[in-house]
Amino acid sequence: MKPSLLGTKMGMTRIYDAGGTVTPVTVVRAGPCAVLQTRTMERDGYHAIQIGLGDLKPHLSTKPLIGHAARAGVGPKRHVREIRLDGPAEVKAGDVLTVEVFSEGVTFVDVVGTSKGHGFSGVMAHYNFAGQCASHGTERKHRSPGSIGGQADRLRGKCVRKGKKMPGHWGAARITSRNLRLMGVDKANDLLLIKGSVPGPTGTLVFVRKAKTRG
Repeated sequence: MKPSLLGTKMGMTRIYDAGGTVTPVTVVRAGPCAVLQTRTMERDGYHAIQIGLGDLKPHLSTKPLIGHAARAGVGPKRHVREIRLDGPAEVKAGDVLTVEVFSEGVTFVDVVGTSKGHGFSGVMAHYNFAGQCASHGTERKHRSPGSIGGQADRLRGKCVRKGKKMPGHWGAARITSRNLRLMGVDKANDLLLIKGSVPGPTGTLVFVRKAKTRG
């Protein structure tokens, strides 16, 4: 089974090696995640496991979800994710996965999260446009994008091209940071030390898995 866990981004810090070199790392509290269900080729048509993170009070959940978790012998979970597998699962419902799954043979990880939301933003903030001149009669148009459809096309004429950079919603999107080096595993505190930054603000949910393209 490919090592994978749900976790919470705790923030960033730095670590030092024996030579005094500083490495910035993101601290992720990963797991413990309960296995809620296993899927098999015979019953479901594919292999997968379903994991849950974070206990949830029953009155905040629903009866179907409470019963689903009860079949695995655990309470309802706040976050649930299904992980596809290439073969039969090596764990069963009710087992608990911890950061120990990353302790052996994992050097690089992929981290999936939701980026910081910036709301509705103009082109200068979102795309680093230069804006308009601030003199010579320009009035209340300093931060506008300028012409958006003036260039003529032989087939379509003057129109706004698909993908044109314009004001709009910025951030709050699903982002995958790939091939980040795993610098350390703290089994006692369920922490992963990942080199560099990962998507999202502190305290948000992230999904950490062994890198798909590197060892």
